[in-house]
Amino acid sequence: MNQNIINARVTFRNSPIHILEQFTLKDIENAYEQFKKHSELDECVIIQTCNRIELFGKSKSNDHEKIKKIWASLTGLEKDTCDENLEIVENKKAFHHLLKLTSGLDSMVLGEEQILGQIKKSITSAREIKASGQHLNTLFDKAIRVGTRIRNSSGIGKGGISVGSMAVKLAEENIDELKTKKILLIGTGEVSTLVAKSLQRRGYAFDVTSRTIRRSQTFCETMGGESVKFEEVLSGFENYDIIFVATTAPYFLVTHERITAAMENKKSGMMILDLSNPRTVDEKVSTIAGIKLMNLDQIAEMVEKNMNARLNMVKTIENIINEEVSVLEASMKRLDAEPLVKDVFKNIEFLRTKELQKALQMLNEKDMEKIKIIDELTKAVVESIVSTPMNNIRKASEQGKPDLIDLASKLFDYKKQNQAD
Repeated sequence: MNQNIINARVTFRNSPIHILEQFTLKDIENAYEQFKKHSELDECVIIQTCNRIELFGKSKSNDHEKIKKIWASLTGLEKDTCDENLEIVENKKAFHHLLKLTSGLDSMVLGEEQILGQIKKSITSAREIKASGQHLNTLFDKAIRVGTRIRNSSGIGKGGISVGSMAVKLAEENIDELKTKKILLIGTGEVSTLVAKSLQRRGYAFDVTSRTIRRSQTFCETMGGESVKFEEVLSGFENYDIIFVATTAPYFLVTHERITAAMENKKSGMMILDLSNPRTVDEKVSTIAGIKLMNLDQIAEMVEKNMNARLNMVKTIENIINEEVSVLEASMKRLDAEPLVKDVFKNIEFLRTKELQKALQMLNEKDMEKIKIIDELTKAVVESIVSTPMNNIRKASEQGKPDLIDLASKLFDYKKQNQAD
């Protein structure tokens, strides 16, 4: 393959949340610009969720060090930290990983739908700002279709536990008589939506707060819950027994000072579940008497226990993915030949049209029916002559034979014509 597809990632599988959150790319558009400008990536797609940050790129080289260097400069990390936590794979392994993502096998919660929506959102965003191109657009479109088909045929997502429902389950396991407790949800994003859905489904009443009262009100109209003012919450944590925190704030919302003050006026304990990335609950809060603090690391442990029951389904899906990887790999290799094929057809069509007009002028033909017949005839002749060598060029590309592509480029004077254009 003339073009390398590279996947660089740090996920919950290899790195704890406090390390993972350090890799967060806060300014996505700038990240795209820097990766394309300084790490020899022609195309980029960034997937960023609460438990993974991933970069897919297309490049003619495979300089992993440049990718690590840019990532470190964007996040302020030491290079050693990048070396220890960034996993980088190419081509077939990258395709395999993307199919595992779209089919739900690499999610913290097996089969959950959220990651598929996040992948769709990521490629849409990359397309809009022209960070991605033909190779990654094709790759993601095909991977999303395959992943959707696998999900539908296997039922992997049916009855699956989302991050939100897992968090609620943790609360149920740690707090007696949860329906009698006062519950707060901070945040109105994707993870908050999952938490709210789970609370609603189980029949729990809960309050919701966000930066603006309008945002929390809009959220509650759709997801349920009662909207409360952000300022009232920050000074009134003692009013709650369970707090779910799922925001993207770049600082601690739930501080040691605020919870210490709250517990001075509270007779019972409090459970706090931090689902944010980066974390927005100060870890020192866990040292306060009566506080139980849990985060995504604990949820990952629960997910591991739940996965064992679905291993047979996983094996079946893995077999499907292994078959689909070969198809996907051939499709991506074929793209290497498409510019040449497209250029040949374009030039031949130009010559056909030019010669057709000459012939019609010489014949002084005005009958539109006859002109149409002659036009169709010349198209058919050209198609019959050109289609076989062009299909052979495509097959050579699929089979990973770049020498034949280079030879065909010389035969059709492909590079020279491009330069002339």
